[in-house]
Amino acid sequence: MQQKFRYLFLQNENNMQPVTIIIIYFILILLIGVYSAFKIKSPSDYYVAGQNAGWLPVSGSLLATILGGSAILGTIELSQQTGWPALWFLFCAALGLFVLTPLAKYVRRFGKYTLPELLGHFFGKRAETISAVIIPVAWLGIVAAQIIAAAKIIAGLDVISYNEAAIISGAVFILYTLIGGQMSILKTDTLQSVLIVFGLSALTFVSLQKNGTGTFETLHFSSLFNASFSVLDLIILMLTYSVTFVVGPDIYSRVFCARNEKTATRSIVTVAFILLPISFLLTYLGIFSGESGEKEILSFAHTLLPSWFYGLFLAALLSAVMSSADTTLLTSSLILSELISGNPDKRSSLKLTRILIVALGGVSIVVALFVTSILQSLLLALTFFSGAFVVPMLAGLLKLKVVKPQLTAAILAGGFAALTGKIINVVVDPLAGNIVIITAFIVNGILLFIPFRTKYSKSD
Repeated sequence: MQQKFRYLFLQNENNMQPVTIIIIYFILILLIGVYSAFKIKSPSDYYVAGQNAGWLPVSGSLLATILGGSAILGTIELSQQTGWPALWFLFCAALGLFVLTPLAKYVRRFGKYTLPELLGHFFGKRAETISAVIIPVAWLGIVAAQIIAAAKIIAGLDVISYNEAAIISGAVFILYTLIGGQMSILKTDTLQSVLIVFGLSALTFVSLQKNGTGTFETLHFSSLFNASFSVLDLIILMLTYSVTFVVGPDIYSRVFCARNEKTATRSIVTVAFILLPISFLLTYLGIFSGESGEKEILSFAHTLLPSWFYGLFLAALLSAVMSSADTTLLTSSLILSELISGNPDKRSSLKLTRILIVALGGVSIVVALFVTSILQSLLLALTFFSGAFVVPMLAGLLKLKVVKPQLTAAILAGGFAALTGKIINVVVDPLAGNIVIITAFIVNGILLFIPFRTKYSKSD
């Protein structure tokens, strides 16, 4: 094994600086996790940083969570396929945050740790239980998407294979989350946000030096839609992606960390505005790299940047991945722990949460080994989640009257119908799949608001 790595390093001397920077980055992240572990005095510190985070750490953590490697590499991948319509990907994320802004105070007011808690507050224990079972399963695809992104970044150095990179990066994510919880996540996310924005801005600047503004000259309103991306595709993206920023466990976890409602609201608005220019940067990089004949953004960056700068750029991308993966993994584990123990504030629940972090992280690594498309893993999970939970959650936040005995049926029917539609979209026919996805939301709403029995008993 030692001879193998020595041979690989000798064959890839140009990659030594980036490899060294990435190793240092991983070590630094783990050390911060260890340092944060000593600051944890209660389960609340581990889950939501004691609900005492200010505007800057909440904003930085929210931005870093949203700009996970799946969003960054996914947007670039989409722009290479569709062109300027890829702008809509993060535009839809920003739209979701703007919609969440007036609702954030209610999320912070009625919730403590998780989204299923909120559903339980609005609709009762049955709603909390069904959501606590479904959400972690759906969210495995989100964690897997981050591991896929990290593996592609590391494997791009040609030092180890994709599978080896997936196992190593997944292990680092798990260990980092396991040790420091939310205390360590908030400590590193703001720094990671700066790294992400700086790295993308620097690569864009270098690209503009080489290309001028030629690529931007092709941007007109009419270029926001084309044969590869129609208005119907935008509607589906809003239904399956935007809404997950209005109703999302990872987004809500940042809201729960804020010290008060005002801090949560200000952070959401701040990040929504920051996403708009970042969307332009990512889409431009995807289009220009495609025009340059480089389908892989990492190869494109490697040709433009000095070796040490390229290493920092890779660290920036890994920062994005880390921030999204650790938040999603911790949230999913906490939801399951709360379901099993019934009281997340118990010390035994904290121990169970850590066990589940290892278990769910391990399953996500296995998923990443077999599903190597970032967008497929991401959008399949988000589509199921949005079809199941968006309408019920919005109904609860807006205090709309629902048919509680039919809530479980609404969640299951909406989620599985939306997932079926997404599979049809990818495998069979895009139009037919999109129609099924829209139908899923309609079915979800019908079951939620229209009683199918004249009268329900109190036991129902």
